[in-house]
Amino acid sequence: MGDYLVRALGFNNSVRAFAVSTTETVGEAQRRHDTWPTTSAALGRTMTASVMMGAMLKGEDKITVKVEGNGPIGSMIVDANAKGEVRGYVTNPHVEFDLNPQGKLDVRRAVGTEGALTVVKDLGLRDFFSGQVPIVSGEIAEDFTYYFATSEQVPSSVGLGVLVNTDDSILAAGGFIIQLLPGVDDETITQIENQLSKIEPVSKMIQKGFTPEEILKAVLGEDNVQMLDTLPVKFECNCSKERFGAAIISLGEKEIRDMIEEDGKAEAHCHFCQEKYQYSKEELEGFITEINS
Repeated sequence: MGDYLVRALGFNNSVRAFAVSTTETVGEAQRRHDTWPTTSAALGRTMTASVMMGAMLKGEDKITVKVEGNGPIGSMIVDANAKGEVRGYVTNPHVEFDLNPQGKLDVRRAVGTEGALTVVKDLGLRDFFSGQVPIVSGEIAEDFTYYFATSEQVPSSVGLGVLVNTDDSILAAGGFIIQLLPGVDDETITQIENQLSKIEPVSKMIQKGFTPEEILKAVLGEDNVQMLDTLPVKFECNCSKERFGAAIISLGEKEIRDMIEEDGKAEAHCHFCQEKYQYSKEELEGFITEINS
């Protein structure tokens, strides 16, 4: 079965919850960007969190997440929407370290412990909603937890995991977000905290074959969760030759003439999916005609 996300409520509607499997989705990003294991974990965790945040939106709404730390991988940028589509890239995909003292991929060292996590929501309104918090750990899950608590004032628990095979391909990826809704009682909070302290890492659950539903049952307790619906999840880029063509036209006639004189052609490259689009001299001349028509 392909990647998918499940939305749920827990503890008599006092908690909302999301869980997702992203093994194929993160695998697609790994193949397109040739990320090395530690970078795969960082980008994969960010994409996993972002696709769950996208599922909190509606209709044509979309979200852009930027993780800009002081580590060697540089910036990570991820787009997601309410349809379960996500895409992302990292500035430096070829960064790798030895395992950290806990025997895990050293994501903190790759991302850095200083910088910012920025979330920009395009809700179809004139102004975008933008929230930014400092990076607090570089491990990604803790940084999103801090973002929800600080920028959106929603107490949350975020669990994210990516396991990488010896050939750099993705073995398992997924995550969960648990959010406390207004009016939740102290007993429920204590029960959730106890459950969270006992569960396995989410990547281990997925490696064992846990579905998103089973992850939520493990996190909240089988009798405390009500599944609402599911959403297919996939790596999807909305770039096209036409979109890049419109961007070239927006540069203006002088820039396009310079392209023709210098190279006799143009090439556009999508950072998100690595696709390349070629434009011949005739196509560029057509753009100039379009500008002057």
